Amino acid sequence: MDSTVSEIASLWDRILLRIKEKINDQIVYDSFFEGSYLYSINGSTMLVVVNTELAVQILSTQYIEMVNSVVMDVTESNYEIRFIQSSDIKKNREVKQAKPAFFADSYLNKGFTFKNFVVGDSNREAYQAALMVSQHPGKLFNPVLIFGNSGLGKTHLLQAIGNSINDRFPTLKVLYVTAEDFFTEFMKYLQGDKDGNSIVDWFKNNVDVLLIDDVQFLVNKQKTEETFFSIYNSFHAAGKQVVITADQHPKNLNGLDERLKSRFISGLPLSINPPEKETCEAILRMKISANGLDVNDFDPDVISYFAEKFRSNIRELEGALDRLIFYIITIKPTKHVNLETAMASVQSLVDVENDKAKLSETKIINTVADYYNLSSVQLTGKVRTSQIAMARHIAMYLIRDMLDIPFTKIGAIFGGKDHATVMNGVNKVEKNLKEDKELLKAVTELRSRLK
Repeated sequence: MDSTVSEIASLWDRILLRIKEKINDQIVYDSFFEGSYLYSINGSTMLVVVNTELAVQILSTQYIEMVNSVVMDVTESNYEIRFIQSSDIKKNREVKQAKPAFFADSYLNKGFTFKNFVVGDSNREAYQAALMVSQHPGKLFNPVLIFGNSGLGKTHLLQAIGNSINDRFPTLKVLYVTAEDFFTEFMKYLQGDKDGNSIVDWFKNNVDVLLIDDVQFLVNKQKTEETFFSIYNSFHAAGKQVVITADQHPKNLNGLDERLKSRFISGLPLSINPPEKETCEAILRMKISANGLDVNDFDPDVISYFAEKFRSNIRELEGALDRLIFYIITIKPTKHVNLETAMASVQSLVDVENDKAKLSETKIINTVADYYNLSSVQLTGKVRTSQIAMARHIAMYLIRDMLDIPFTKIGAIFGGKDHATVMNGVNKVEKNLKEDKELLKAVTELRSRLK
């Protein structure tokens, strides 16, 4: 089917109209169909561009039969519908420079930019260095090594550097590659499966900026390390930029060639640490908006709960949010997301990953009540004698401190008290712990009982 751009656009508009009528769900439509367009019709395949990877997953599974049915009704033909993310279609449009012999399929993900990287105290230095390198490649810090645990944004920064350099300096040839892929290509080269006289010469002639991810993969691979060392030396001598990521400081990469260690340490090693809660909250808000949803439809305690529960790893944080979005779209459709719904959506994740699961609010309340010779009903009730009020505040403090439970939920446990009341009680205990030795002794004893 040969169609003009306007004909293709008109066809998809008609299809979208029918889809909107058929699903009768504004949230689903706005989240996954709004902004989509028909990119091409090739034979019996329709390629449809959507805004996010989550939209690709949802539409390809939950709604594919419905979409197929609508397309059949509108076109009276049986097409295979394929969904693709907008960033990927841009990548496919690019005219790739021929890369003889090595890494012909290597590319940057256009979705990783400095603009959508959330900056906080945990990653600010690495972000600033990456930004400066992208503006002055080979002129400032060389090499730059960004290190930290998995899932904290190292790859995002590395690819953001590459994308920025491509935009600012289109004549420079940028190569992003994982250390594992480097090893694979090197082995093919040794086995004679690649053309060309030398992998080192290929890098000299075909790459101006080298971005290598997870360099720890080269540890204890002597021949690969020696080759990489030669490539690195040629880049350094020529003033070509090298940026590397690793899972730990280079001095701790036992088994890595000592010469490479020395080069990495002499450059600019910068750490990325687990994000603080505020950074996690900012990431969540950005991702919610990126998925076409309104942040105001999510209670503040939902954002707070996710930021506290999954703050050690950004991938896990984003995965938990994807799970919540999937839950409110397909399992329990709702426009307004409260804490109860959010907690239900990730219950299995929390059960598996939270080693504090055995400790519960009930256990803390019972332990505090027993310590002060009170009943749990007295502790969670409305009686406000000084002894009960202090015990109640201690229980609130321990629940908040040991379980990371939002103030609103704690308030619900204690007879429907509001957010501010609970927060004041917790803050009062925190303040008095610094001055009141008896209180400190009681809280220490209670912690011991709860372990």
